[in-house]
Amino acid sequence: MTHRTERVGSLIQEKIGGLIISGKIKDPRVDSFLSVTRVEVSRDFSYADVYVSSYKTEAGLSRGVAGLQQAAGFIQSQLARQMNIRTTPHLRFHEDLGIRKAFDLVKKMEGLLGHEAGGEERLSPAE
Repeated sequence: MTHRTERVGSLIQEKIGGLIISGKIKDPRVDSFLSVTRVEVSRDFSYADVYVSSYKTEAGLSRGVAGLQQAAGFIQSQLARQMNIRTTPHLRFHEDLGIRKAFDLVKKMEGLLGHEAGGEERLSPAE
């Protein structure tokens, strides 16, 4: 990726995140728990792959991504108004399971640590 495509991707990420947080996307499947993790813009700026994550269930993430894809035209028009670029890339939304996987990993680690702490208490010679 060139520096310019990275800058445009970062700006698109920021703007879409703002639209999600502000509730301007009216699709009920799109909620504020969705997070745009990264945007990859093609060299010719014809399209942008937008990766979305959430700590909610995978089904909830899938619904949210479907809602964003349904609202892609509206989102593109908002980007065209807010950004000063010649052509606004066609948006393609994808699930990014990174946050969910990290959240699950932390829960598992907490469970293991809690289990170990519980086991140590039972084996304590002071009792």
